[in-house]
Amino acid sequence: MTTATSVLVDKSASEEERCARPRVFLMTDTLQTGGTERQFVALANSLDRERFQVSLGCVKSVGPFLSDIPGLVEFSPGGNLYGIPSWRSRLALARLLRKQQVSVAQATDFYSNLMLIPAARFARVPVVLGSHRQLGDLLTPRQFQVQALVLRLCDRVLCNSHAAARRLQDAGIRKQKITVIANGLPAEFFSNPEPALAAEPEVTRIGMISRMNHPRKNHAQFLRIAAELALRFPQLRFVLAGDGPLRPELENLARRLGIGNHTLFLGDRRDVPAVLAALDISVLPSSSESFSNAILESMAAGLPVVAADVGGNPELVHHGKTGLLFRRGDETGFAAALETLISQPALRNRLGNYAREVACAEYSFSKTRDRYQDLYCNLLSQKGWIGTASRKQLKAPTRHEES
Repeated sequence: MTTATSVLVDKSASEEERCARPRVFLMTDTLQTGGTERQFVALANSLDRERFQVSLGCVKSVGPFLSDIPGLVEFSPGGNLYGIPSWRSRLALARLLRKQQVSVAQATDFYSNLMLIPAARFARVPVVLGSHRQLGDLLTPRQFQVQALVLRLCDRVLCNSHAAARRLQDAGIRKQKITVIANGLPAEFFSNPEPALAAEPEVTRIGMISRMNHPRKNHAQFLRIAAELALRFPQLRFVLAGDGPLRPELENLARRLGIGNHTLFLGDRRDVPAVLAALDISVLPSSSESFSNAILESMAAGLPVVAADVGGNPELVHHGKTGLLFRRGDETGFAAALETLISQPALRNRLGNYAREVACAEYSFSKTRDRYQDLYCNLLSQKGWIGTASRKQLKAPTRHEES
């Protein structure tokens, strides 16, 4: 993090070449471990520097992904999004946007939406983009209403699933203002890394990759199902990767359920592909998901996924093809889906192989990046953006843009 302007450009380029490219300013809430943060880092590092200049900002400069970003400018609301300090911070942000002559300003989450969007409009940034990357039920009703009002100031609102887009439409955001761009995965998720855990003969590992920060993730439900299945299938081992305030409680629950010796708590991992390579089945019982990176990462690793039929999960988990779905809260259905995969290794392999094919074909991050870049260029052209860039440089195909 820096307190000065953070500009990620090719320093070897001439001043004339730099001026020929529109500047994109990306802002996130934090750099904590999470799906939105991973996507932010991937986008920031992959935008084509021959077409765009890139600057980065955040609301709070905390989290392990800080080391993956060359520089950030922090614009904190000072503990209250609606108080005087937050408006001073927005004015400082607006001054930076004007100074850098930003052409595209993009927020990626709730707090950055409320900080960047008003500042960008005040700074007269030509293209202003907000984001809605969840279903909205993790926000309070007041937060959701305030965000919906702010998102109306955007040129487009970016959603990572059609489920999230429908939630915004229900809140009164026009369909024409919403663009769906699914998450993507960097190339390392399609590699074949050495497994993080040594192979054990006759052992079947079932894993859950998720932060332990909210009851809606349903780690406890997974552990209850695990204890039930372990009585009938002693070869099972359970792996939980992720950390958070609920971890001590979950570790105690595993011991109380009698599966403490069969359960591994790996904590926060930066080698997720290697962890997935050590699993046979991946689960996501969370009751609130827009577009799950954990599911997508599991598919890329060739794992069948068992997930709750909520939000955007059915957009990834095609029941009986790339995995199995169960109704939210249906522990019997959850257990039955897992038992099916435990007892049928051939089915596991078939679903996992097809899941990997789908992930490789549709969800590489290069495609996600291209969709963002095409959107920037299309909107700048619509706004009549004037710079030293030629019309040919701004022109982009529209095949990746989804509404």
